[in-house]
Amino acid sequence: MDAEAIKLSLEESGLRCTSQRYAVMAFLLEHNQHPTAAEIFAAVNRLDPRSSRATTYNNLRDLVQAGLVREVAAEGRAARFDAKGMRHHHFICDGCGSVEDIEWYDVPKPGSRSLGKRILRECELIFRGRCTRCAPRHDPRKAF
Repeated sequence: MDAEAIKLSLEESGLRCTSQRYAVMAFLLEHNQHPTAAEIFAAVNRLDPRSSRATTYNNLRDLVQAGLVREVAAEGRAARFDAKGMRHHHFICDGCGSVEDIEWYDVPKPGSRSLGKRILRECELIFRGRCTRCAPRHDPRKAF
């Protein structure tokens, strides 16, 4: 995504295109390794030392709320962020904590009775296990 497309996506989502918000979004689009907020702050701060930790975290929150970025929560670990536009699921490694994209397939919507008065926005699967780097070090007899 080029600079103009980033600016347009921010504006279309109702967000002002500040230099810090632009830097966070551009970093996420360039780095699809699901970085943590701390990693994003460090990278953005190297480019613009005036950028504060609070501003970076607030921009991440705003980008998530606007639907431009997804927050991937890993139990017991720092949340990771993803700006990949196409729909996909995630695999989180129990060993190293890496987050990988998994090809999207439709998840059946739960019956309305099970939701009560809740309004479902989307449904995503998170797979958990051992990634290809950690699996060989794990005893397969202890899985499930």
